[in-house]
Amino acid sequence: MFDERYGSDVLSPQFPGAQRGRRPTSQPAPAEQGLVVEEVETGWVGAVVRVEKSGGMHVVVLEDRRGRTRTFPLGPGFWVEGKPVELTAPVVNRAPAQPTRTASGSVAVHGARARVARGSRIWVEGKHDAELVEKVWGDDLRVEGVVVEMLDGVDHLAERLAEFGPDAGRRVGVLVDHLVPGSKEQRLTDEALRTVPPGTVLVLGHPYVDVWQAVRAERLGLERWPVIDRGTEWKLGILRSLGWPAQTQADVARGWQRILGTVRDFRDLDPALLGRVEELIDFVTIS
Repeated sequence: MFDERYGSDVLSPQFPGAQRGRRPTSQPAPAEQGLVVEEVETGWVGAVVRVEKSGGMHVVVLEDRRGRTRTFPLGPGFWVEGKPVELTAPVVNRAPAQPTRTASGSVAVHGARARVARGSRIWVEGKHDAELVEKVWGDDLRVEGVVVEMLDGVDHLAERLAEFGPDAGRRVGVLVDHLVPGSKEQRLTDEALRTVPPGTVLVLGHPYVDVWQAVRAERLGLERWPVIDRGTEWKLGILRSLGWPAQTQADVARGWQRILGTVRDFRDLDPALLGRVEELIDFVTIS
């Protein structure tokens, strides 16, 4: 049984205007995929498969009910439902669909203005941390009115907190590298927290030597991040392991941009970082 979408004989008298003695005016018709047409000269009846450019001209590919295809020049010389038409290229909507989710996985809010900055802040240790947070959580932070600032190392935490003066309405969330029990970072954060009102500052850390390791190793074609020997500057060691230039600070900057460029959204980051950043955002946006 053949597909009924092709209908009856389009040349039969039941179709208005099918009689060859009448010459109705051709009307333009977009060659949308699936539209069933007849090519007048050959009598070929088929559904539009696609429109493409071939030999400097646009052509339409028609598929008949048996799955055979033929190609014809786009333009006049076709019938649709017994009426002459001039096939035109279909209108293509080139506007990209707006994403429904942000890079962090949150529901995207389109057309909303960035909220006026809150008094609360999120501090990260350095530029690379800030750039990674911006890439994944930037849209969310603008909607929430949260500003991310660089701390330039946890050594300055107590001093910065004294200058900022956190309180119930101006909280500070801090993301610290390599915050593990017994580390220098743990000692410095404990000392700093003793100088501020309880509940006004939240310090969270990830276990990585550097935020670079929060990017999933497979994004760089690795099974796991290389282990760098003690006494070797970690980032330079990583670059050498990857076979990238590793002589200057400019090499480090370029290396990081290559790593950051592999991050598409939250799925390219390790969960240990994802949870920490989400918790800090919640902490500083509590009304």
